[in-house]
Amino acid sequence: MKLEKPSEKSNTMSEITWASETLRQYVAPPDSAQEVKARIRNAARALGWEYGRARSIWYADERVAVRPRELRQLEDYTGLRYGRQELRELDLLIGRADALLVGNQDKDFYRAFADGLRALASLVDRTRASGGDE
Repeated sequence: MKLEKPSEKSNTMSEITWASETLRQYVAPPDSAQEVKARIRNAARALGWEYGRARSIWYADERVAVRPRELRQLEDYTGLRYGRQELRELDLLIGRADALLVGNQDKDFYRAFADGLRALASLVDRTRASGGDE
């Protein structure tokens, strides 16, 4: 029997997966140090975490759960947001737009596209704003 990774079990990213990827890409990116151990140490220092805790989250250890305080620390440090709700809203808007394309073209035909574009533009704007400050 093949064991699935948490990211393979659902379409949405788990907290531990998001935290791990955020640590690796934004808190201690590859150009911050040559060795992974040094990158983990840099991430722990930047966030005020214990090295062991940062290492567990770095490797997305399934035995640990990311605390809400830690998620907020990551969000505050990077400017990124753990966006399950935004993802669901975008999926709903895209679904509405697809349904309109397939069949009925009523007065809300263009509204779904406008809503989707606004949501996408908002997401891109927040991502761009968070990357330029650090």
